[in-house]
Amino acid sequence: MGITNINSTKKIEGITNDKNNSNIIKIIKGSALAIVLSLVLLTIYAVLLSFTSISEMTMVPVVLVITGISVLIGSSISSISIRKQGITNGGLVGLIYVLFLYIVSSIAGIGFEINMNAILMIIVGVITGMIGGIIGVNLQHMS
Repeated sequence: MGITNINSTKKIEGITNDKNNSNIIKIIKGSALAIVLSLVLLTIYAVLLSFTSISEMTMVPVVLVITGISVLIGSSISSISIRKQGITNGGLVGLIYVLFLYIVSSIAGIGFEINMNAILMIIVGVITGMIGGIIGVNLQHMS
């Protein structure tokens, strides 16, 4: 009987570890989706900025809105498939997204600077990620 309990415990731990790894992969996929969506939307915005009379003063608000929309969608989709802990998982999607942006901008030579815009970007990324996570979990429970 003792051997059976040990084997059962190992099986349960294995399932838990597999599920955690799967959740991490889903969070990373949600972050990747948000990044790709941002690239597409920012490219569209750049074209509009170049060929229309849209003011460059719109850049910060537009980038924040694009960030919010992208993270919201990425975290919603990842949380639909995870089915639980939407706030945590969505927040992680937003945090990974923002960290990725800062690492890439540092490598690109823009510099790693924490200013008001950076703080605002972090807040928007994490909060919209959390909201998207809540939406994703609730969409899953509705269907």
